[in-house]
Amino acid sequence: MTSDAPIVVLAGGTGGAKLARGMLDADDGRLVVIANPGDDTVQHGGYVSPDPDLVTFWLADRIDDRGWGLRDDTFHVMDGLRELGDDVWFNLGDRDLALCLHRARRLADGDRPTAIAVDVARALGVPDRARVLPAADDPVRTMVRADGRWWPFQEFMIRGGGRDDALPVEGVRFDGADDATVPPEALDAIASARAVVIGPSNPVISIGPMLAIPALRDALRATPAPVVAVAPFVGGEVVKGPTRSFLAWAGASADAAGVASLYRDVRLDGMVTDEPATLDVPVHVTSTDLGVASTREAVAREVLRFCGTVSAPPARSTP
Repeated sequence: MTSDAPIVVLAGGTGGAKLARGMLDADDGRLVVIANPGDDTVQHGGYVSPDPDLVTFWLADRIDDRGWGLRDDTFHVMDGLRELGDDVWFNLGDRDLALCLHRARRLADGDRPTAIAVDVARALGVPDRARVLPAADDPVRTMVRADGRWWPFQEFMIRGGGRDDALPVEGVRFDGADDATVPPEALDAIASARAVVIGPSNPVISIGPMLAIPALRDALRATPAPVVAVAPFVGGEVVKGPTRSFLAWAGASADAAGVASLYRDVRLDGMVTDEPATLDVPVHVTSTDLGVASTREAVAREVLRFCGTVSAPPARSTP
């Protein structure tokens, strides 16, 4: 491990993006965020990568107050489509749509998603010491079974309700994960990391698509760095999204122990949570509130301090 070894964060959704922003503020070294590709979708002619873009907007200080999209973006194109009679169920701001159209064009030209993500991050102002990488350079798609049929993830979340009190989850699959290629930049970052942090994201639908990719699992098992997860709860409650529904489908309890049970088969060396938990790995109890900049930085510092006390076990091979 070299002196410029990066912190690696696995992120999906708002919780992972907020922690990544805290890491950027808490540490002046290199940061590599590996983001969930399972939410990707094609909408309005653009190729949308919600989680990599969300992380990018947070790291660039461009996130809007509503929690998604670019700050102060307008929605003239969506308004125009509705005026023409289109059924617009997936909203994109005008500049957000421009980004997605740019990505679609470059993908059609043969560019890798990783190369596009790196260029977008620089264009939007992400500091040079930070990188946002998709977990795969091939399509990986999260599909959710509910109400007797399979839904593409975005359609389930928006049209199916996407809440713990909405349609019961009957199944989850990650199309394309078995054959997906992990970007070499991501594999190199994990191999050379000083810490790998699994962000406080939904473990089934935000982290699960990444852990379903064989090469990424192998990299996590082999890294000499500690792999520590942050539980996606504050005061025992889910901050956002249908985490409880997906944990219930997976047969896991809605607490740190349930989250740990979903990561243990891949790799888990420690857990950060804001409530006491009895696990077979070290546990650090501290605030997990990522609501404002000061708490995001404070949580990140606590996570990094904990990582420094956790010993990584010998590398594990693929079972």
